[in-house]
Amino acid sequence: MTTPGTLYLLPNTLGKTNGNATHPEEVLQIIRHLDVLIVENIQNATRFLQWVGDTVPEFKIEFYPLTKKTSDIDLLEYIKPLKKGKNAGVLSEAGLPAIADPGARLVELAHKYHIPVRPLVGPSSIFLALMGSGFNGQQFQFHGYLPMDDKACSQKIQELEGQSKRHDISQIFMETPYRNTSMITRILSQCKDDTRLCVACDLSLDSEEIISKPVDEWKKMQKHPDYDHSKWNKRPVIYLLYAR
Repeated sequence: MTTPGTLYLLPNTLGKTNGNATHPEEVLQIIRHLDVLIVENIQNATRFLQWVGDTVPEFKIEFYPLTKKTSDIDLLEYIKPLKKGKNAGVLSEAGLPAIADPGARLVELAHKYHIPVRPLVGPSSIFLALMGSGFNGQQFQFHGYLPMDDKACSQKIQELEGQSKRHDISQIFMETPYRNTSMITRILSQCKDDTRLCVACDLSLDSEEIISKPVDEWKKMQKHPDYDHSKWNKRPVIYLLYAR
């Protein structure tokens, strides 16, 4: 009977830097010897392999696309190489697979077929942001993306603020980068002045920026003539709210 391969969950960076301050060498060695890569975007995955260096030649690696639209039938096909003893890695566009990411479906299937699953150490913008916020790290919730509808999004922000105050919880969520400016504006308009807002941007990159202030101080900062209201545009951001 063939021993199944291992499904590795590969951390990815928000962007590529000249140095490597995010991935242990052991993790890089595992990536360099994989047989299969299951990825959101093959072109971006190829650039990731170039950054890792010394990988198996691209033509010897099987690439499978994995998005939220990937069918259950396709996922079963992706499991077949693992059942035959090949090692596979799941790679998100950024961050950790299966966290606000379609990779969770494949992990569930791997467990169903008794395929070993091994998450690897690497950057998590969610936890980096929480660490850098100064908010409650004992109790926190991650909500992924908030509703796109303006009214529903505003209601959700008010709901998260209320829950944070009642239960002493740090609330964490994300937004599509091109909507960052409008998201910050919405938060400042919906939240009380003493609620604390942390905006953690470009985590682990040279351009990393973490600003953690009460809402009233954010409002004052934005009124300063030198403040650049477009500074968050098209940059990956994690948001945290904390009300006491």
